[in-house]
Amino acid sequence: MSDPQPILPVVGAIPLGRRPRLRLITEPISTTRVRATDTPSAGRIWAARYRHKLRLTDVGVIIGVVGIALIAVTSIDAAAPAATLPDAHWLIPIGVAATWIITLGAFHTRGPRVVGVGSTEYKRVVNASALTFGLLAITFLVLQVESSRVYFLVAFPLGVLTLSLERWLWRKWLLRQRKFNHYLARAIVVGSRDDVEYVVGQIDEKSGAAYRVVGAALDEVPAGPHASERLGVGDRSIPIVADLAHAAGAAANLGVDTVIVAGHPRGGSTFIRALAWELEGTTAELVLSSRLTDVAGPRIHFRPVEGLPLIHVEIPQFEGGKHVLKRALDVVACGASLIALAPLLAVIALLIRFTSPGPVLFAQERVGRDGHTFRMLKFRSMENNAEDNLGKLREDNQGAGLLFKLKDDPRVTRIGRFLRKHSLDELPQIWNVLVGDMSLVGPRPPLPDEVRSYENHVHRRLYIKPGLTGMWQINGRSDLSWEESVRLDLYYVENWSLAGDLMIIWRTFKVVLNPVGAY
Repeated sequence: MSDPQPILPVVGAIPLGRRPRLRLITEPISTTRVRATDTPSAGRIWAARYRHKLRLTDVGVIIGVVGIALIAVTSIDAAAPAATLPDAHWLIPIGVAATWIITLGAFHTRGPRVVGVGSTEYKRVVNASALTFGLLAITFLVLQVESSRVYFLVAFPLGVLTLSLERWLWRKWLLRQRKFNHYLARAIVVGSRDDVEYVVGQIDEKSGAAYRVVGAALDEVPAGPHASERLGVGDRSIPIVADLAHAAGAAANLGVDTVIVAGHPRGGSTFIRALAWELEGTTAELVLSSRLTDVAGPRIHFRPVEGLPLIHVEIPQFEGGKHVLKRALDVVACGASLIALAPLLAVIALLIRFTSPGPVLFAQERVGRDGHTFRMLKFRSMENNAEDNLGKLREDNQGAGLLFKLKDDPRVTRIGRFLRKHSLDELPQIWNVLVGDMSLVGPRPPLPDEVRSYENHVHRRLYIKPGLTGMWQINGRSDLSWEESVRLDLYYVENWSLAGDLMIIWRTFKVVLNPVGAY
């Protein structure tokens, strides 16, 4: 039986770069020269230049904050002007800066698997900085260096903040480069049509500038005169470059940086192992994408036992110390917010009161943790008789699933439209959070009618308190499908963390300023 032919010509399984010394020959080796498709605008070359820029700015930030600390030292010791300081005093800032720069490199804070992925990059920068000053603290204690305290009080906090800000600004710049087709890695996705479409969609939506998918290798390549040689995903059209048997050859021909295996392709582990062998000697990475990460992402841990790679999935906990800390964050943040936002709340209340008849606040029964109901507060954004007129508008519902949403709802007042657009109508829910009905971050608070229509697994949304904001708020709100809304909420319920909550709160501020899906 002859092998199926790829849609686009490929170069067998010929790798780029260094070849392995031993290789099984299963087919004639082509002598066709592989076309170099990696350019300064995308892939390895552009990514290397980007990381070089990161390195330069990291060094600049560290030298700057250490210099500020040195100025502080010389200012405090007015009796010893900088020009007359002994040589030992100059060794301290040099040692601090050198150690910091080396540690950032040792932690791979600019590594290809870290750069541009958000929280992981920031965590490594913070951890590297903390380790730097931990080592310096021990060294200075042993050597009894007295003037080192200023570096811990000035350079460390200022450096961590500035490095994080610098990385954030670079990340924003990196995201803007997508419009110029600048990406850190060029990739092909391998697997079944459904799995490939899902992975490509997720990459385009969430990976930022990390990957640019330039082709797909499918287990079943379309045949016939009317078969499409491209894969439609959203508003993109991805070329089908090969079948599974020729995926490595297509990767070599296209000169990609990454081969992503989506889901469970035909052939299973045998296919993946063979693909890894064929990619040996190339610069392409092999990446496996499993939908298990959609369910239990941060709860997945790998533990090899005698060569057997076991995947541990932690069972989610809905009680314990982590939840106590979450409640403490709710109380402190909401108490401070009520005081800080009191003038704004008063202005909104007056605007509602004088622009439409009826109460300032709208109270509605919602379902909270473990199915307990509570009265959720909102600034009234509709006419006072809005609930009475709901039945007339049911036929025009534009909401997903069990939700009722209408973009141009005639019941919404003029001031209410502005409040809804920027989520200001939800500010009274700070009180619900303060008294314990809700949390700052959590699933969307559902109506009792919604809950009665839930499928069994959807009831897991009620395992924790609903949130003032959440995954649904920062991922499209009313534009989300019902299935996507449930998926996001269930993912949060089982995988939330305090660091993740802070990230969601930060992203909520950006959504409020640039609203998407709010009506």
